[in-house]
Amino acid sequence: MLRKLVATDNDATLTILRLGLGVVMFAHGAQKALGWFGGYGFNGTMGFFTHNMGIPAPFAFLAICAEFLGGLGLILGLLGRVAAFGIVVNMVVAILTTHMANGLFMNWSGTQKGEGIEYHILAIAMGLAVLARGAGAFSLDRLLARAAANPSGATGDLTPHPAR
Repeated sequence: MLRKLVATDNDATLTILRLGLGVVMFAHGAQKALGWFGGYGFNGTMGFFTHNMGIPAPFAFLAICAEFLGGLGLILGLLGRVAAFGIVVNMVVAILTTHMANGLFMNWSGTQKGEGIEYHILAIAMGLAVLARGAGAFSLDRLLARAAANPSGATGDLTPHPAR
């Protein structure tokens, strides 16, 4: 099971997608979890999610974790598919519960009631690519996949060879 979860190609394009999504999601998660970058921190965010938005506490906690830990996981390329899944779910829920009513575009001019869904669509697309293909090159998942494919510790390619 772990082998399938961490399987990935040595693909630099996946790395670019993973790192781009990971950095952005980590920054948003750090606002919510740690209060960095002008955020309200864990208690402030939990209070806003549960009291102002009416989100049950377990789901509010999972949303914070999906952004913070998911972003960190994507940056490291560790359990990239799990991280991407959490972020995709988080973005779909954000669209359906909050942002869909504001249309497609972000609120660049400050004339809308809130933010549209364009950012969320991009995050979902990037997350789905990582979910489907893995974390790519320069990832801890790739190292784990190599170790799982060759438990004896010998180096070499990942091509399966028939038993001799």
